[in-house]
Amino acid sequence: MSEIIETWFDQPLLFTISDRHVRGRLVRLGPVLNTIMAAHSYPPVAEKLLAEALALTVLLGSTLKDEGSQLTLQAQTGGGPVELLVCDYRGGELRGYLKFDAERLVEVGPDPTLFALFGEGFLAITFDQAATGERYQGIVPLEGSSIGDAAEHYFEQSEQIPSLIKLAARHDHEAGCVAGGLLLQHLPEGEVGRDRLHVRHDHPEWEHAKTIAATLKDEELTDPATSLETLAWRLFHEDEVRVEQGAGISRGCRCSVDYFAGVLSKFPESEQREMADEAGLVQVDCAFCSRVFPIPLEEIAAHG
Repeated sequence: MSEIIETWFDQPLLFTISDRHVRGRLVRLGPVLNTIMAAHSYPPVAEKLLAEALALTVLLGSTLKDEGSQLTLQAQTGGGPVELLVCDYRGGELRGYLKFDAERLVEVGPDPTLFALFGEGFLAITFDQAATGERYQGIVPLEGSSIGDAAEHYFEQSEQIPSLIKLAARHDHEAGCVAGGLLLQHLPEGEVGRDRLHVRHDHPEWEHAKTIAATLKDEELTDPATSLETLAWRLFHEDEVRVEQGAGISRGCRCSVDYFAGVLSKFPESEQREMADEAGLVQVDCAFCSRVFPIPLEEIAAHG
């Protein structure tokens, strides 16, 4: 049973409903999520926020087509106890971390609003396109009841794509921390370059699909015993749904002595010596994996 269930984790499901000009993504994170969380001791409120943000990052990152392209999601505080949230996705590799004031976070309670967590913060979503080297970034206020709501505002304002996002996270007694997500979007009709459907103000196909998708429960998104394909069929069984498995997801922290030595080699030698301790080591702290890497000056020089 457990071997079957594992195949329903950490691999997004891509689906399209051509007749309604809709595309979607479903994802459920399990083992990869727990590996990312294991590097830190997050309290439940912080863990839930980061888990949902990681699910959102996969949903958005899986829309990238070019190998090597990257999606970065960053939420920054406007005076709340959560100071910084950063996640990124590249070629199926996922990572993320959360910086927060532990004492202030306790005060917000078990089910805080986005405003209680961040204050008047903002959400930045950045798409780095590998093929063209171009970068697209949208920044929106952290408004709504969840980080998914803020992402919906991003698509509405920056991309003009009607979207629905549902996110959920919880603890399962067998699977540990589980997070699930749904991204549903209305695409331009016909060839590229035509007006997007929402501009015409007559898109009953989208309203129908959005209403159905909104019925998806948090328990269904995070249920390890239900495949993502089953969820897609339950929601849209009246339509012709085409599904495709996305790239498998792995923990993607890219930290290593070699990587950091290469980065440090770009600094002037005088600055490298200032950063080094008495033993000639530059101590580099990786926030993603919560590890400190001592980098010898000799190693840095070898990359120069």
